[in-house]
Amino acid sequence: MRLVADPVFGEVDLTASVEEMVCLVSAVAKGEGFIGSMSPLDGDTLAGVEVKKSSGRGVRIELDASRQVLVISGHPGARAILAANLRSMATAEDGGHLHIDYFPGHPYLVAGSLSIVVNSPQGGMPTR
Repeated sequence: MRLVADPVFGEVDLTASVEEMVCLVSAVAKGEGFIGSMSPLDGDTLAGVEVKKSSGRGVRIELDASRQVLVISGHPGARAILAANLRSMATAEDGGHLHIDYFPGHPYLVAGSLSIVVNSPQGGMPTR
C-alpha cells in the first residue's frame, strides 16, 4: 500500500494491491485494524491506515500527523457504506479511482473529514 498526503489539495492518495484493499475493506467493516504502507516514509508518505470504532454518527477520516497515519473511525452503519465503496474499487476490473470527499448531507462522512482518492488496483481510468 502507498499513501501520500497532498498538502496542496488537502487529500490523501491511496494505492493498494487487491490483497491490501481486501484487508482495508475488512478492517473498515470490523472497525479495527492497521494496514501498513510498504513505501518508505519520506516527506508526505504515510505509514499506514488505522481503523477504529466510534460511537458518533458517520465516518471521520483524519490524519494523525505525529504518527504519519491515516485514521478512519466511525459508526458501524456508516463504516459499512464506506467498506462497500472500497470493495467496489478493489473488485473493479477496468481500473479507475474513487474520490471520497465530504459535502453537506454526505451519506456517511462527517464534517471535517479528510478527502481521499482511492486508486483501483487495476490502475488507470475505466474503459467503460
